[in-house]
Amino acid sequence: MNVSRRSLLAFGAAAFVPAAALPVIDMEAVLKAAQWDPAKADSAITPGAGPSVRLVETALRKRGLLDAAYEDGHFGTRTVTAYAQWQRELGYSGIDASGLPGRTSLTRLGEGQFTLTRIVSAGARTSHQGFPVNERTLAMLRAAQARSALTFAVEQGSYSPGADPTSAGTHDGGGALDLDAEALTAARRTAAVTALRQVGFAAWLRTPSQGDWPLHIHAVAISDPDLSAPAQKQTGAYYEGRNGLANNAADDGPRVPKVTYEEYIRST
Repeated sequence: MNVSRRSLLAFGAAAFVPAAALPVIDMEAVLKAAQWDPAKADSAITPGAGPSVRLVETALRKRGLLDAAYEDGHFGTRTVTAYAQWQRELGYSGIDASGLPGRTSLTRLGEGQFTLTRIVSAGARTSHQGFPVNERTLAMLRAAQARSALTFAVEQGSYSPGADPTSAGTHDGGGALDLDAEALTAARRTAAVTALRQVGFAAWLRTPSQGDWPLHIHAVAISDPDLSAPAQKQTGAYYEGRNGLANNAADDGPRVPKVTYEEYIRST
């Protein structure tokens, strides 16, 4: 039997008319902003992140976690603090409540308000050369090895709270690695840091003159959702052209375009 749309509506079939689609936020952009924006000297908006960040901030404001004055597309320290409170309300603690959005907390925050695209995942925890890492970080390390034709020796992995006090908490979460540099020539050290940066690490050569540590390469996987708060600050410093150390000095590493791993993959 053929039934007109008007007849369907008369019988209450309006309930089957699809609702308007929810707005979509770009998780990649939100993660980048959550790391970069707090390091900025102003309230500048990370390119491409403003609309997505505003949706997150609106959802936080509706839950009473963020003042309307900070609903501006800039994922600054107020938004980080509000997001960390949201994570704690979900029952998270430690690195899971650092204010850096993860897929589950973002999905819960967006219920009825927004959906996600360009989802970033750290992947499962695994090990490499006997050190803990996650799958995303390991894939990035292997990509950097392929670019540089080097094999890196890991000296410190991720998820290692308290393993080395000189690390200042950067290795407490995911995405952080220390790699041996003493066995490399000066040219290969530069090649290694360059390749690590090209695939999405904030990476620097650390020297004994900078702190109480041997010569090594410190690398932090940009936009790893499991980053510790100190590692988040280092990625923000990297975007701001700094060295990621307490002295906040100028970046002394090779100049390459700053990319996330996902941006690198799309470019290859």
